[in-house]
Amino acid sequence: MYDLPPDLDRLRTLRTWYAMWLGRIDQAILAAEQEQQAKARLEQQRAEAAPDWIVELGIGQGAPPVDVHIGGCHMAGKRRRTISREQAVELLGQGVTACTHCRPDTELGILG
Repeated sequence: MYDLPPDLDRLRTLRTWYAMWLGRIDQAILAAEQEQQAKARLEQQRAEAAPDWIVELGIGQGAPPVDVHIGGCHMAGKRRRTISREQAVELLGQGVTACTHCRPDTELGILG
């Protein structure tokens, strides 16, 4: 059949051992599901909290604008500021570079 021991004591021992492992596996699955749900909630909160438009600022006196990004763009540097849609259009019109990853110029309907 399945090469299991023929006597009742060993079969019960195997049953107990496998039940113990099944419980551990169920706990690990539950923990992984909870972690996945927490990550999804965090990602949703980040998406809701992201500004619509941001400008990445350069180094130096006055911190000149370097790139315009869609809010939440992973390529935006740490030196940045939230801006309005109108400010984003104005900056792009002044020649500030549009991010090549999130393409704010396309989103704003500006032909580059």
